[in-house]
Amino acid sequence: MEKDSGREFMEKTKHKNLGISDQQMHLPQPPLSWQAEPVNPKIELPHPGSLAIDPVDIRVLISQRSSLREYADKPLNLGELSHLLWCTQGVKMVYDQQMTLRTVPSAGARHALETVLLVNRVDELEPGLYRYLALNHQLELISTLSDLAGRFAAACFGQRFIMRSAVTFLWVAVPYRMTWRYQERGYRYLHLDVGHVCQNLYLAAEAIGAGVCAVAAFDDDALNTLLCLDAEEAFVIYLAAVGKKPVK
Repeated sequence: MEKDSGREFMEKTKHKNLGISDQQMHLPQPPLSWQAEPVNPKIELPHPGSLAIDPVDIRVLISQRSSLREYADKPLNLGELSHLLWCTQGVKMVYDQQMTLRTVPSAGARHALETVLLVNRVDELEPGLYRYLALNHQLELISTLSDLAGRFAAACFGQRFIMRSAVTFLWVAVPYRMTWRYQERGYRYLHLDVGHVCQNLYLAAEAIGAGVCAVAAFDDDALNTLLCLDAEEAFVIYLAAVGKKPVK
């Protein structure tokens, strides 16, 4: 890696270096979400409010939260997965197809992330790759190829707990959804936004007796290839494995 490339990025994306954005030039804004493929099966998720969760003090959740790499064999159920997806990217309101308000903050309400799931053990779901259709609170089945978990673990430099997780969240950044308004500075906001999302996942998982381990060590090109992404238009920015806590 070229020395000082990080500092150069921070310098070049300072607010003082902003020019005229595509939004200011009245160019059409990008879609709020990727379109689902009509041929792919869709799975309705339970309403997130239907999951009974014992009340817990937020300070307790924060105190108990820690990264977990060992998981019980017990699967998540579909209601629990719905809860986790809602807490991380749930849409509370859509404003005239111009922006969404969600359960996490985002710069300018741009919400330039898509959620892909590597499912290993979730009741009522076949192991495979799914995409969260946040606007409809549905899942879209993408692939059930064999050994997907092994391929994704290999792309994360052999972090095998990904193979033992109930589900691994992969967040994909769609940069133009952000840079349309904020130009190159938008790349900063992508990283900030996904941090908000991942912390929500940690706390939401803690509330259902599950644990999370965020993953930032991965081969960018390998993961993008596994998801058939053109990195100029979209790229994996962060991952997090989730599973039920083992019985002590």
